[in-house]
Amino acid sequence: MSDESRFLGIVQDRSAERSVPLHRPHIARLPEPTRYFAVSKRLFDILVALASAPAVVLIALALVVANPVWNRGPLLFAQKRMGRNCKPFTAYKFRTMAPCERAPRGPDDPVETHRITRLGNWLRKTRIDEFPQFFNVFRGDMSLVGPRPDQWDHARHYVATVPGYRDRHRVRPGITGLAQVAHGYAEGLDATAAKARVDLAYIRKANWGTDLRIILGTIRVMFTGFGAR
Repeated sequence: MSDESRFLGIVQDRSAERSVPLHRPHIARLPEPTRYFAVSKRLFDILVALASAPAVVLIALALVVANPVWNRGPLLFAQKRMGRNCKPFTAYKFRTMAPCERAPRGPDDPVETHRITRLGNWLRKTRIDEFPQFFNVFRGDMSLVGPRPDQWDHARHYVATVPGYRDRHRVRPGITGLAQVAHGYAEGLDATAAKARVDLAYIRKANWGTDLRIILGTIRVMFTGFGAR
């Protein structure tokens, strides 16, 4: 049985600010979540985001002290990503890479692992670098569980080339998700296509049982460092 089956319980360009056109490659219509699940999930997201705020502040203060030694540069990293209904939003992370003025990598390029700092490597393995996204969850840009959002320019490319990729944006992106827990970091078109298939499987089967299994799986990932880049 595959990992995703186990978690599911089954075998400044203004034009770039608009949502992506909806005539891109897609698959069959996806079911809408029940009203109960949608409302209760949003309430849960808000409560968890509020409860996490003290921990995020404490970690930020610790990094202010540690960064000058092991991770020189700004505390936070902000990046435009594709959110629900293919609309852009700004996602926040604790910075894990050395600052760089070069042009950003392309959608098929590997992660620039040589830029990851010693402290940044630990932040990525434990997923603590994602903690500022609780702010995005509180604002409604993201959910605790859902498809992981990709960088905006990369996502626009995938929408046009990867079947089903657009459809994964029918729900809010998540801090964690089934594809991340089951397969780890996706790099390149083939891995992104596989990620999209897993995300669509999650959307079809989304319920509290699935979300709780993903949350528990995320805790395991935080201790093992599975799938980090």
